[in-house]
Amino acid sequence: MSVNIPVVVGVDFGTLSGRAVVVSVVDGAQLGDAVHEYRHAVLDRVLPDGVTVLPPDWALQVPEDWREVLRVAVPEALARAGVGADQVVGIGTDFTACTVLPVTAGGTPLCELPGLAGRAHAYPKLWRHHAAQPQADRISVLAAELGEPWLARYGGRVSSEWQYAKALQLLEEDPELYAGAERWIEAADWIVWQLTGAESRNLCTAGYKGQFQPDLLPQADGGRPSADFLAALHPDFAGFGAKLDHPLSPLGAAAGTLTARAAAWTGINEGTPVSVGNVDAHVTNAAARALEPGHMLAIMGTSTCHTMNSDILAEVPGMCGAVKDGILPGLWGYEAGQSGVGDIFAWAVRTAVPAAYAAEAAERGLTAHELLTEKAAAQPVGGHGLVALDWHSGNRSTLVDHHLSGLVLGLTLDTAPEDLYRALLEATAFGTRTIVEAFEQAGVPVTEFTVAGGLPKNRFLMQVYSDVLRRPINVIGSEQGPALGSAVHAAVAAGAYPDVSTASRAMGRIDRAVYLPDRDRADTYDLLFAEYRELHDHFGRGGSDAMHRLRALRDGTYREESPR
Repeated sequence: MSVNIPVVVGVDFGTLSGRAVVVSVVDGAQLGDAVHEYRHAVLDRVLPDGVTVLPPDWALQVPEDWREVLRVAVPEALARAGVGADQVVGIGTDFTACTVLPVTAGGTPLCELPGLAGRAHAYPKLWRHHAAQPQADRISVLAAELGEPWLARYGGRVSSEWQYAKALQLLEEDPELYAGAERWIEAADWIVWQLTGAESRNLCTAGYKGQFQPDLLPQADGGRPSADFLAALHPDFAGFGAKLDHPLSPLGAAAGTLTARAAAWTGINEGTPVSVGNVDAHVTNAAARALEPGHMLAIMGTSTCHTMNSDILAEVPGMCGAVKDGILPGLWGYEAGQSGVGDIFAWAVRTAVPAAYAAEAAERGLTAHELLTEKAAAQPVGGHGLVALDWHSGNRSTLVDHHLSGLVLGLTLDTAPEDLYRALLEATAFGTRTIVEAFEQAGVPVTEFTVAGGLPKNRFLMQVYSDVLRRPINVIGSEQGPALGSAVHAAVAAGAYPDVSTASRAMGRIDRAVYLPDRDRADTYDLLFAEYRELHDHFGRGGSDAMHRLRALRDGTYREESPR
């Protein structure tokens, strides 16, 4: 038992599971952890009733799955750490974003109300719900036409993943539910509401996912897009700001304390401080000691989010937001990202692994990913003759178009599964390089590059990234980066440290220059990257609209006048 050591608990709510870690306040040492898989995972085909079929590009979740993480993973992590409730001085949480849900004024999700379990729009929309792309496009076009000053801080485009696009989709497709949604809230804030019994809102999600820019937009509009702008999108959308309106709390502050109900769920004492909610990617900067200007952090999992602080404000095309104090007080926090990374590798395993490969993997005690990685690593750079676009889930940065799709060029009858797999690994590295170059070309230098998340376990993949980026790559020193980051913020909320920077230096973990670029491989990757950029610009910047037309054919929305 860890007797008399003050600890904090960090809880990370991911795409498929939630994980809790118990760490020492003194040095961030991880004492225990637990993971709980969501019972419903991602709803992308049918609702839990087994009857209601979802259209393409939908991705929903079930709030009760998140509560189960508090009831299962937190007590289990405490037990594994040998920690008593009296030792826990704070708890913090983070969430995927933009995962957003309609709730009542009391915080009840609409999908939990009688008679609404079969209504798709009553459920939380996961970050990778991309069915609001038409609404996002209209918001972007109108903002550009009207010269809205906030648009440039989001790279000139609004994402279908964000609050306004998803809310407008709700209004237009189910106005009755929209009217019944008294609050429209990020899951990052909703889970804190569940813990403290009181609504709170965090600055991070408001800035990156809700267009909160108080230095550009009038206080009368809450620092958000105006009612007149929203009414131009839809007359009934003018009052949407009322569903968001709430004081925003700074990161690292205490949102409240644990209620008796939440204490019973978690095994932590009632009255324990709860830190303000945060985004999984952004909270990880503190865990990785990646808070100084120019230090980019890539949180790599099903998708990748790139976050970075800077003392420079610039307009970076296709970024996901520049938010003052969005990651750390006093600096501009930038975000960019790739909508599909680990998801793409998983797709390759699901669709391109023949029976012989599966048998070999089983015989050798390997996963399909491990076998394909081993075979791919044996090839020279460019030996497969392929180049791919990493758009299977659309493009988040820098094109901000979730109706783009994947592409592999160079396939022949000799192409092997490992060839395709390696090309996809490389494509995601090329996508990251595109993002890094966009920042630097806009005058925001990237001086250091660190990775976190589940994918850095693949050492070959990390070496590819180092070679493609021509940069050393640091690796976070924790396998539970977001949860550790939430624990760091919990320590600040509990008063153990004066600010996030100080807590990060004490509790964060980083291994520097774990991977170094090889010049010869990097030179050849430059040639492949040039091919990637040609395809990227052709299909992503107007050379061909074929990807959009194919999607329209799939969705039954194709028109003869569609651009060719």
